Amino acid sequence: MATALQAPTKNAAKLTARPATLDARVLSCGASRPKTALSNEEISEFVDTSDEWIAQRTGIRSRRVLQPGESIADHAATAGQKALDRSGLNAEAIGLVIVATSTPEDLFGDAANVADQCGCKNAVAFDITAACSGFLFALVTASQFLETGTYSSALVVGADAMSRWVDWGDRNTCILFGDGAGAVVIEKGGSGLLGFSMGSNGAGRNKLALPYNGNRLPLIGGKSATVVGPRAMVMEGKSVYIFAVTTVPKVLKEALADASLSVDDVDCFLLHQANERIIEAIADRIGVPKAKFIINMDENGNTSAASIPLALDFAVKSGAIKKGAVVACAGFGAGLSWGACVFKWEGQ
Repeated sequence: MATALQAPTKNAAKLTARPATLDARVLSCGASRPKTALSNEEISEFVDTSDEWIAQRTGIRSRRVLQPGESIADHAATAGQKALDRSGLNAEAIGLVIVATSTPEDLFGDAANVADQCGCKNAVAFDITAACSGFLFALVTASQFLETGTYSSALVVGADAMSRWVDWGDRNTCILFGDGAGAVVIEKGGSGLLGFSMGSNGAGRNKLALPYNGNRLPLIGGKSATVVGPRAMVMEGKSVYIFAVTTVPKVLKEALADASLSVDDVDCFLLHQANERIIEAIADRIGVPKAKFIINMDENGNTSAASIPLALDFAVKSGAIKKGAVVACAGFGAGLSWGACVFKWEGQ
């Protein structure tokens, strides 16, 4: 049996019932972040830390945080609208909207709201909760719907408001996280999603979690209910680091094998932006220069499900990812969950 920090062995028969390439090309991307930036220096004013301590251990120097009255669902819709505008598709032609988030504005889900704001009047919309793996899981899920012909195009969004759920007195967690949203539009046809692999292991769930905290509310006749009390994220940093640097190289290689590609065929690697030291360790383990990895957590922090599409938008705008580039993505985090996919960038 797999331990909490070990990925179970992949079932070789798992993917035999489908073509290696899913019929879904990535057309465009978009992003949205809160305007308010919180620097390491500012955090050091109320927590025992420093810019040097944070930057050396994580590569993070600043992060964006929502302000009172600001909505993560609105940022998700803004990112989605930008991706739609760049795709050249009519919003009413979108058949599916998936929002990956663990911190929705509405506990019942944000996807229908996002679809409405983006004008996707004919789309079915739902949320996926898989923390930092959420966007990658959502992208693969949406691609499956396109592969089967159920829909011809989809909007996939990753959005999280982690600043609402960290303990701002805990220097081990509050320094890491930020808020934001990113999105892609995918369409049936083209080069497609070339390969993927995903996994999870609930035995490690206590390593990174946001557990329910209920307070007793007396009702009648000795009966009671529980109501939500104060909650904050808990994380075993060392355990999560070991999990990431051992599991991500494996799942990347699985996804590449699924696509009949090697690491040498990849133009750039786009990993969940958790910690620059994790990315450096993964690069070393798969034998790829760090220069081939997209890194932008220095000004965003860890934005959970938003981090991959935010980094994609950054890389496209900066010219680091050009049309035709082969991109290998990997998400990993709470659950524990992990996944990787390989696609060819079809956007401008």
